[in-house]
Amino acid sequence: MAPTQTSLTQHVTPIEAGAEVVAAAFLGRTPAFALADGTILRAGIGEERRSIAHADATILLARSLGNRLVTGGDDGRITETRGDGEPVEIGNMNGKWIDALALRDDGATAWSAAKDVRARDAKGEIKSFTAPSGVRGLCFMPKGYRVAVAHYNGVSLWFPNLVGEPEGLVWRGSHLDVTVSPDARFVVSAMQENSLHGWRVADHKDMRMTGYPAKTRSFSWSHDGKWCATSGAEACIVWPFESKDGPMGQGPRETGVRPSRVSCVAFHPKALVLAAGYEDGFLMLCRLGDGSELLVRNPPEGSGSITAMQWSDDGRRLLFGTRDGAAGILDLPA
Repeated sequence: MAPTQTSLTQHVTPIEAGAEVVAAAFLGRTPAFALADGTILRAGIGEERRSIAHADATILLARSLGNRLVTGGDDGRITETRGDGEPVEIGNMNGKWIDALALRDDGATAWSAAKDVRARDAKGEIKSFTAPSGVRGLCFMPKGYRVAVAHYNGVSLWFPNLVGEPEGLVWRGSHLDVTVSPDARFVVSAMQENSLHGWRVADHKDMRMTGYPAKTRSFSWSHDGKWCATSGAEACIVWPFESKDGPMGQGPRETGVRPSRVSCVAFHPKALVLAAGYEDGFLMLCRLGDGSELLVRNPPEGSGSITAMQWSDDGRRLLFGTRDGAAGILDLPA
């Protein structure tokens, strides 16, 4: 019997972003959103403030970590917004579209345009790497100053501060995005063929995770590193990574089954609770332990998909935004 679904909708404060929400962040305690129209929206209590990050340009992608929000645009610029400050340019690819972004908790940033990959360390020094083909996904490795670079036929593990060829994780096909387990034991990529491919870093052992009806474009790791949630199906597909072999020989769990595909996933920072956003704009919380489901947003028919979510560090608040410019803040009851 399916668990009874209860509602948290009364704890949601709606926000009219006015443009597609590319990413959400907490800048200090202030909710913020990177919007496709080139602006950063801060939605503080009783105050709304908009800053221009990309004038007369589109924000193609954005990432947030800690107290900063980094954006990449079709103007070739990379900007960083911290705390109450205004957006500041930290990189420029001379008009080339930014295809991928990654952040590191010490303040480092990586980005790519076509085959050109750049890594900017916390001191502002920039190193470059030319990938074998166009890069669509980047991710910092949890240990050491190292970047996982997804491209055609595999993933390169690049040390920006070392001379020499990066270590290669090889698998034929187009790799669109990449994520790394919190313990750095596994690298997982999303592929053009509606599947995931993984490697155990120690010995390059391959893992195939198939059966998706659509491409996976959103990953999220649980706070304990034992689970990786993914989008791309009419449920959150959650793979086990606790054992030394990761998901090899094991099937995934499914949670939040609905007649709409999951577009965005975000694990709670302290509990095995997963925020699941869908292509029809629906949003719920799913508890892995007992399968409980809590409704957060039930939008009208024709609403845009959930495109961004971000938990606060204490796990008490959840930001979300949609493709059609709606957004909101969930404040969990005490």
